[in-house]
Amino acid sequence: MQSSVTVQQRQQEQRPVPAPARPAAAKERLAALDGLRLLAALMVVLYHYMAFNAGAWSKPVAQIFTIGSWPASYGWAGVELFFLISGFVICMSAWGRTVGEFASSRVTRLYPAYWFAVIATALVSVIWPGINNVPKLGDITVNLTMLHEPLKVTPVDGVYWTLWVELKFYLLFALVVWKGLTYRRALGFCVVWGLAAAFATTVNVPVLDALLLPDDCWYFIAGIAFYLMYRYGPNLVLWLVVASCYLISQHFLMQAQTHAEKYIGRNVPEWPTTMLLTLFFLAMAAVALGWTRRIRWGWLSTAGVLTYPLYLLHERIGWVVIQHTEPYLSQYVLVPALIAAMLGAAWLLHRFWERPLARLVKRGMNRALADMRTARERI
Repeated sequence: MQSSVTVQQRQQEQRPVPAPARPAAAKERLAALDGLRLLAALMVVLYHYMAFNAGAWSKPVAQIFTIGSWPASYGWAGVELFFLISGFVICMSAWGRTVGEFASSRVTRLYPAYWFAVIATALVSVIWPGINNVPKLGDITVNLTMLHEPLKVTPVDGVYWTLWVELKFYLLFALVVWKGLTYRRALGFCVVWGLAAAFATTVNVPVLDALLLPDDCWYFIAGIAFYLMYRYGPNLVLWLVVASCYLISQHFLMQAQTHAEKYIGRNVPEWPTTMLLTLFFLAMAAVALGWTRRIRWGWLSTAGVLTYPLYLLHERIGWVVIQHTEPYLSQYVLVPALIAAMLGAAWLLHRFWERPLARLVKRGMNRALADMRTARERI
């Protein structure tokens, strides 16, 4: 009897012990991620101001910015960096939450600033038409729901297409949160989603393409894998997931560049796009491995919360400003001043609208969740 117990004890001692979650892996705010958010937002802003031919400038942007328009032509790739960061942050913020709490946090985060941006952009388009089509009242109201893309309603601002992509990611990830988010389930979700998305590209079923995001899912999946590295440490399986996403996303990124070139008005080399994607993955790997923990600059956290309102406000309102101020300012003064003004507007929106309204929305969502739990107990 003693010998059998001893054998069992030895077997248990020899089994590898799973690495515990790192103490710093809680829902902390990582300044490095805020810095990457700011970089992604500024890339998109510069793309729309210095490379995107929307008709805001009196001449094609390549003639206005003979040198600057070339690097700005790759700014659209900032969206892919946003998706990478989103996979990391959503997995981190959803840990330990119920599906109701997860939904509440997403509604609170996305909608308050978005409602303001839709109304402000619509008003600017109505008051100063020309570059932007004047939105119909019915289109504006649908835009406020953030469901204009699936309903095929014209967006008030072109950048809003990414929000529907984010919402679909949240809906898919909510399935894991509903079951209870664990290491195994998060990793399983990554593998199943990737395989399902690859399958969707072969069967050509629009519903599967719309749901599984075969063009963009690789960034979210890699972001989740990076967070699992950050929380539990790296291993071969996680690196394989990240490497697969990196290799596959190269293909779809070239397709995205071809699409962007229609708005740029010319073809641009592909190698900078590949280089940017590589840098994005390396930057996220540095965060995942804890190499950026010493970055604690307070201003990055402030910049991080401004990136979302900046992204929502900058495009069509910025084009109107460019059209009406170009005759009076040099383009090299106008663009920096406009970006500074947009950052200021983003801060005002965050400070005096988003934060107060988010508190009210969160309070209301929490009450609704409590009511649903009470109703369920009464049944």
